[in-house]
Amino acid sequence: MDVDDLYGLPLDQFVPERTALARELRKAGERDRAGEVAALRKPSVAAWAVNQLVRSRRSAVGELLDAGEALRAAQDDVLAGRGDAGSLRAAVEHERAAVDALTDAARGLLSSEGEELSDTMIERVSDTLHAAALDDEARAQVEQGRLERELRHVGLGGFGAVGAGGAPAPRASRKKTDKDEKQQAGRREHERERTAREQERARTAREQERDRTAREQARAQEEARREARVAEREAKRRAERAERAAKLALERRDKAAEALREAEADLAAADAQLRHAEEAVREAETASRDAAR
Repeated sequence: MDVDDLYGLPLDQFVPERTALARELRKAGERDRAGEVAALRKPSVAAWAVNQLVRSRRSAVGELLDAGEALRAAQDDVLAGRGDAGSLRAAVEHERAAVDALTDAARGLLSSEGEELSDTMIERVSDTLHAAALDDEARAQVEQGRLERELRHVGLGGFGAVGAGGAPAPRASRKKTDKDEKQQAGRREHERERTAREQERARTAREQERDRTAREQARAQEEARREARVAEREAKRRAERAERAAKLALERRDKAAEALREAEADLAAADAQLRHAEEAVREAETASRDAAR
């Protein structure tokens, strides 16, 4: 399994499989990659749903991204005075239809609890798909199929909603009231605060994950040291037993050699006695024959 595979798994399998992959990388000596994998964030439900769509509905996702390109091109044409409201409305409807088709597909996905996605999750999926269609950075994130958090669709550039009744006014011709400016400033500030909070949460999560990984590594190192100490003691015991066995064998060999030397001496003495006895017998036989004459 690799990192991309993690984001295609059922949501409740992400964390255990991430942990297993990080462990395998550490065993393989790839500690830097193991740390990167361990720091990966579990996707939100909506982000997980979009990742599944990218994997299972590649053609539909491609149509969505093409529709987004066409919509932005139509917007640029209108702003430059080259396009017309009808073309822009058609592009808007095409993009919305592409989003709706994928959103309908997302409704069939099941959460980690085995339940269909809630309306809130479906709305977040829809926002993320709109963002992917209309924003280059969002597109890049979604296309990888490794989204960790849902994205927010903030609108179509300088255009408001395009209804069935007429063309939107170009940005340059709109006059915003102070109230509009304040509202937009408030929304921007709110968005900045939300982004800062998300970044802080992400930073905290990464730090916690790094701390957890460091603790796991420390435990693994301590376990390895403990096993090494046990193995060292066992090796010393085996060496001592082998040394004692070798010493005993040498002693037995020396005793056997001494016994052999004594046996050989005894044998030599016995041979000498035998020769003397045989000589005495011959002499006695000779003396007996002489006496008989």
